Amino acid sequence: MTIPNQVGVYGGGRMGAGIAHAFLVAGGDVTVIETGQAAALAAANRVETSLAKAKERGIDVAGSLTVATDPAALSQAGLVIEAVPELPGLKIEVLATIERVAPQAFVATNTSSLSIDELALALKKPKQFIGLHFFNPVPASDLVEVVVGTQTDPALVEQAQGWVELLGKTAITVKDSPGFASSRLGVGLALEAMRMLDENVASAHDIDTAMTLGYRHPVGPLRTTDIVGLDVRLAIAEYLERELGPRFAPPQILRDKVAAGQLGRKTGEGFYKW
Repeated sequence: MTIPNQVGVYGGGRMGAGIAHAFLVAGGDVTVIETGQAAALAAANRVETSLAKAKERGIDVAGSLTVATDPAALSQAGLVIEAVPELPGLKIEVLATIERVAPQAFVATNTSSLSIDELALALKKPKQFIGLHFFNPVPASDLVEVVVGTQTDPALVEQAQGWVELLGKTAITVKDSPGFASSRLGVGLALEAMRMLDENVASAHDIDTAMTLGYRHPVGPLRTTDIVGLDVRLAIAEYLERELGPRFAPPQILRDKVAAGQLGRKTGEGFYKW
């Protein structure tokens, strides 16, 4: 098992840059696609800054990075991972573009909650499609969810598990279901923590400390929400509420903070000030 010689990442934001980092360290030649020159330059800076920090820690980078704005740059890729925002219409459009410009490639989505089978409706070769749900921040995270659609080729599942291992991470394999395993559990815990905060049960710090010291979670659910982004958590919660019922209904405190632009670390304030 080896990393594909050419790996594409469609989307160069925080997640896409982190995924590119992981494959570069593992020796893959990575092409990141962004929309427009400014976004491409920002993506290149994200990846290069991340790699520079890795080199300071003594981690070698064996692969090479290309950042482009034309999806045709993915034409020789063996694997392309979609890493655009959690908007179904956008993801479907991007996945169809990937399949068109790189028909030979295995295609993966980094979605944290959207249905693999529904996204596969945009593809002519759903057997070559799988979910690879990386976690933020990707370079430091040890976990990748391999999400299997009803039409995913079993051989691809085995390959994907091997790729994750080559990245130095651990794969868990889950069937396509709302929220998979990680988002369903993580969001459920975070929503209850928000309700407790809204009801003045305890401060955000103390609620988080209950989980970090009491249950040995490395980061509490409210601080994790700030890192992930309150807008991202709200979108996932709304999706899970539609699919699984009212137990995933977003608390008003979450809606209010998103409406106020308090999205967490990326805006400087969420449940904490950053």
